[in-house]
Amino acid sequence: MSNHVFDATLRTSDFGSAGSRRLLRAGKIPAVIYGSKTKPMHIVIDAHKFALAIGSISESTLITLNVEGDEHEVLVKTFQEDIMTDIIHHVDFYEVVRGEKLRAFVSLSVEGNPVGCKKGGILDVVLHEVEVECLPKDLPADIKVDVSALDLNDHISVKELPVAKTVSILTDGDETVATVKSVKVEKVATEEEEVVATEE
Repeated sequence: MSNHVFDATLRTSDFGSAGSRRLLRAGKIPAVIYGSKTKPMHIVIDAHKFALAIGSISESTLITLNVEGDEHEVLVKTFQEDIMTDIIHHVDFYEVVRGEKLRAFVSLSVEGNPVGCKKGGILDVVLHEVEVECLPKDLPADIKVDVSALDLNDHISVKELPVAKTVSILTDGDETVATVKSVKVEKVATEEEEVVATEE
């Protein structure tokens, strides 16, 4: 669960690209809240505060938006960012409903130093997130994956991930999350070994 809280105001006018630019210049970000039971609501949030927090916000991070006194529990679905300036231009929030299951992608956090790596193997992390279904209150911020016991050519699959009974993983259980690969070392022959003397 997250304790990210942002104040927001309703955006009732000055729509369009010109209006958005004016908001950005004023240190605000235009955004929208929508959901299965929510009529799209156009809002404005503080750009500086959101930019400071975005690094710790993922698709599974629950956020509270305080819109002029009314609280909305949301997830960040998408946001538009200028890759040259890192300025966020727009955010789409999806409102969750308490007591109603939701689907979200949760990041996998790999921990530990595999036994196989100590024997010369290489850890290959294949999957970085999985899709889950659960109630909003049970949504994990991430899923810890301990790879310490992985030996050479061992792997961890999705069905082995440690999650609470209240969380269902929708991603195929047979998909590989991480594996330790053996490194095949080939001896490269020298020119002297490859050349056959033809003269005596």
